[in-house]
Amino acid sequence: MAATKKKASEELIHGIKPHHPKRGEPYMGDVQEAHFREILNAWKNELIDDTERTVMVMQDETINLPDPNDRATQETDRSLELRTRDRERKLVKKINESLANLDTEDYGFCEECGVEIGIKRLEARPTATLCIDCKSLSEIREKQNA
Repeated sequence: MAATKKKASEELIHGIKPHHPKRGEPYMGDVQEAHFREILNAWKNELIDDTERTVMVMQDETINLPDPNDRATQETDRSLELRTRDRERKLVKKINESLANLDTEDYGFCEECGVEIGIKRLEARPTATLCIDCKSLSEIREKQNA
């Protein structure tokens, strides 16, 4: 049974295999840059496909239901779907920013302190802009201000 289960580090990231750097491989060199560009583009395409599917489904569901409860349920479902799509639209914007950072060679480095964010963190959250330490400090500050 253990042989059939994939380790978490072997799970696909938006359909892409995780990267295992070779000894001496430069951080955010051509190989890693291509890897993260592939992940970001695959994720972006997934989100765009979901959006297009939502539009098609909503156009197909334009029937006017006679029961007020059914109409209310349909409106609630649409509202939730639209909120989800709005969050995904914002995520696509972050993905585009990450792709732009790849172009300027700023991707993979913390915006606050400049250290390497790390491959594992970037594979877990490809749009991360802060290293784990700076992100933790940021969250602590947010809690103190709330």
